[in-house]
Amino acid sequence: MLLHVNVTLGQKLPKSQKTINMYVNDAIGFKMTPEQTLVYSENCFGTADTISFRDMFLRIHDLKTGETPAHMEQLYVYAAIFCLEYKLSPSDINIELRLYQYDNYEIEKPTEEIILPIMNKIISFDKRITKLKLGEEGL
Repeated sequence: MLLHVNVTLGQKLPKSQKTINMYVNDAIGFKMTPEQTLVYSENCFGTADTISFRDMFLRIHDLKTGETPAHMEQLYVYAAIFCLEYKLSPSDINIELRLYQYDNYEIEKPTEEIILPIMNKIISFDKRITKLKLGEEGL
């Protein structure tokens, strides 16, 4: 996506209340990495639009350009995968998630009570999927 080139090269867009401009300029301002793949296992992975982790502070931003209303749950999953991949407890870090859509953005700062159950589901489902793939468990 061309916008991620802007972020990578630090090319800000004109300051405005347009969704895309806010997303790109914030990602540059926070020195985020675009299109970062997050991997817990071959069964569980995703790509964060932009992400940064510094000084025990995880920031994940997601840009939605479609008409369908987006929800923060996808970013919760990305935060959970990040914690699993890097073996971090959500209680040991600060997390800020931003969802950009409709010329606005929503911010959430999920706690361990939100992220840890998702991590546990990922671990549990990953084990089950692996067993199913190996034929060790029936449907």
